[in-house]
Amino acid sequence: MGSLKGNQTRVSEFLLAAISPTWQSQITLFVIFLLVYSTTLVGNTLIIVTVMSDSRLRTPMYFLLGNLSFLDICTSSVTAPKMLMDLLAVKRNISFDACMAQLFFIHMVLAAEMFLLSIMAYDRYVAICKPLHYPSIMNRSICSWLVAASWTGGFIHATVQTVLTLRLPFCGPNQVDNFFCDVPPVIKLACTDTYVIELLMVFNSGLISTTCFIILVTSYTTILVKIRSPEGWHKVLSVCASHLTVVTLFFGPCIFIYARPFSTFSVDKLVSVLYNSVTPMLNPMIYTLRNKEVKSAMRRLRIKEVTSEGNMTV
Repeated sequence: MGSLKGNQTRVSEFLLAAISPTWQSQITLFVIFLLVYSTTLVGNTLIIVTVMSDSRLRTPMYFLLGNLSFLDICTSSVTAPKMLMDLLAVKRNISFDACMAQLFFIHMVLAAEMFLLSIMAYDRYVAICKPLHYPSIMNRSICSWLVAASWTGGFIHATVQTVLTLRLPFCGPNQVDNFFCDVPPVIKLACTDTYVIELLMVFNSGLISTTCFIILVTSYTTILVKIRSPEGWHKVLSVCASHLTVVTLFFGPCIFIYARPFSTFSVDKLVSVLYNSVTPMLNPMIYTLRNKEVKSAMRRLRIKEVTSEGNMTV
């Protein structure tokens, strides 16, 4: 079954759960998730290229939005390719090492995105509530350090989660009750009492997701309170409402999964799809593609490409 460790045999692979019980529905889900993943890649890549190519978008806000798009690509790419292959496979197996790697990277990018969303909320708070001090508080250098800090925080968080998981003995069963390797379903398979480990991991993941969500809600609420004019309040409310919608779709499932004891619910796999597949697709639509400056930059980029193609043809 696997390599020996003391008197126990460690499993060499895990079997991932099926998303759907029937072959016909799995084919349908394959097409849907392929479209979702393709849209995520195209939409977020377009945002990154637009932000990098247009000098008018070289501001802290768009620098952060470009990094959010990159994180969304990473978040979706950690699980989506394997999930798409498994939808067409008879045996949905993953090696022990690959499972631990997937667990590590999904927690790193999720935590980094949580920290980055908190930074973005603070950026909007400073821009709206302290506009005169904005250039000194949120310059490009500070934003670069903040983005680096979000990745570092994600790396530390993922390292803690992975090390705690690797210390557990896994001697069977090896059926993971999810379509990817995550901490809650994986540690349930350990051949030992995991009560203390569960508390540590809930405190780690649950505290991060809940705290970041509170920071975001507090930031947007403060912005709304600070706005005095009805026109400004209406404009900011429309923006904040759309941001809070996608933030809730991201943080709600994370809090539901990680901020509770690791009991299993049938809805867990569906909830996991929200923050792994749906939210990375929605972020460019909500945060960026509704932005007039970004749409103008995309038009300029398209005109530049058409002009360049025309010159090459001539």
